[in-house]
Amino acid sequence: MVKADLYQNLPTSDELPCSDDTPVDNEDQNLLPNYLLFLLQLIWGDRHDWYFGVDMGVYHTTGVTPRVPVVPDGFLSLGVPRRRGNKSRKSYVVWEEEGIVPTLALEMVSWSPGGEYDSKFEIYQKLGVLYYIIYNPEYWQRDRHQPFEVYKLIDGQYQLHIGEPYWMPEVGLGLGRAQGLLGGETREVLSWFDQQGDRYPSAEEQAQTALSQAQQAQAEAQQAQAEAQQAQAEAQRERQARLDSVAQLHQMGLSVEQIAIALNLPSSVVQDQLN
Repeated sequence: MVKADLYQNLPTSDELPCSDDTPVDNEDQNLLPNYLLFLLQLIWGDRHDWYFGVDMGVYHTTGVTPRVPVVPDGFLSLGVPRRRGNKSRKSYVVWEEEGIVPTLALEMVSWSPGGEYDSKFEIYQKLGVLYYIIYNPEYWQRDRHQPFEVYKLIDGQYQLHIGEPYWMPEVGLGLGRAQGLLGGETREVLSWFDQQGDRYPSAEEQAQTALSQAQQAQAEAQQAQAEAQQAQAEAQRERQARLDSVAQLHQMGLSVEQIAIALNLPSSVVQDQLN
């Protein structure tokens, strides 16, 4: 943590732009980081010591000037309040966050290369971001990389780590690709995982699961009701068949008591059938 006096004469968040105003290439650059954010709100809903930013400027003092931010597609900071002074952040200003830099930065490669493998790589490394994730589902062959790469800062240098989901003990979560429900469609998403490698379901998926379970329970109840009605109808048909046999057995010379025993009917019922 950097001492506060090192931040004297630096601009405040109110004086700095929120981002670099560069439009995204495709909707996934906003959609998937927001998916991770909403998922974190479910997983860590009772925690207030984290912040996840999407397409937000991160201002720091390790570059040429503190007035030029780096803008990740998504980033996670730990040990900071989710809301500062009960207000939403306009940007993430490191010197207003007690010197806490993001623990994780996410970049999504698009049609127009944005320095994910070079300039931003160097910025995050110098800034001290512990985990740098590059997601490149479409252009990884063009860029001669893997679709999902995790770089961890070790002794001041990023080292590539392979494997999904990738467990991050400092975060207490894993991160990786998965097939998830998003906007009513099943598609590839980035998702959080627990230490056992099980994916955390989104609110949409939880609702879909609850609906499926309710529909299944309703179908099972309807099936049970139909089976009960069928059993009742079969019992009624079987009883009617025994009642229809009373007269025939009586004509054969059997007494009321004998017929009652043979057909497992009360004597009074047998007598009523003969009257």
